[in-house]
Amino acid sequence: MTFAVLGRCEVRGQAGVAIATSSIAIGARCPFVLSGVGAASTQNVTDPRLGPALLELMAEGASPREAIDMLTAGRPDIEHRQLAAVDLEGRTAHYTGAAALGISAGAEGAGCVAVGNLLANEAVPAAMAAGFEADDGAYLADHLMAGLRAGLEAGGEAGDVHSAALLIAGTESWPVIDLRVDWSDADPIGELAALWRAFEPQMDDYVTRALNPSAAPSYGVPGDE
Repeated sequence: MTFAVLGRCEVRGQAGVAIATSSIAIGARCPFVLSGVGAASTQNVTDPRLGPALLELMAEGASPREAIDMLTAGRPDIEHRQLAAVDLEGRTAHYTGAAALGISAGAEGAGCVAVGNLLANEAVPAAMAAGFEADDGAYLADHLMAGLRAGLEAGGEAGDVHSAALLIAGTESWPVIDLRVDWSDADPIGELAALWRAFEPQMDDYVTRALNPSAAPSYGVPGDE
C-alpha cells in the first residue's frame, strides 16, 4: 500500500525519506531519520518500532544491510514487513517479507533506495531510484520529491494515493524538514511538492532561529519588529 524513496546528500550531511500511500497519515508511522546516521522506512502492515530499531543498529556501527539482517533474523511476523535504509555514506539496503501485499519490489541506486508494496507494477521502485539520481535540484528534498513523482508516473500504488510525507535530518539534532499531507482526495504528492517549494526559502532560517535567534530574520508577524 506504500511506495518510498530514501536517499542521502553528501554535501549537507543529510538523509531522508519521501513516501506516499493510499492510507491516512503515512508520515506518522513509516519514515524515520536520525541525525548523523541515516534514514529508514518501515512499511507494509507497518510496525513503527522497526524504523527506530534500524537506525539504532546503524548508529552502533552496522551498515544498512547488516542492520536489516540483524533486525529480521528470527523476528516474529517479519514476513509481513517491508524495510529500507540508507546511511550517510550512501550505503543502502532493503527487505521485503514473503507475505508482503500485492506486487512488492525494491531497487537501489547511487546513494538511494526505493521500495513499494501493492504496486501497479514491479518497475515502480527502479523508476523512483532513477528519478532521484537524474534530478539536478540543489537539495536532497528536490531529489526525493523527483523520485516520488517518478514512482507515481511509473504507476505508483495499485489504488489511489491519499497521503504523502517528506522527512529529512541533517547535522541538527531534529529533522530539518518534516512535511506531511495526511489526507487528500486529489494529489497528495503534488500538494507535498507545493509545501516543499513554500518551505525551501525559509528552511535555513528556522535552523538559525534555533541556534542563533539574535541573527534570525524578521517574518513581519505582529510583535516581530
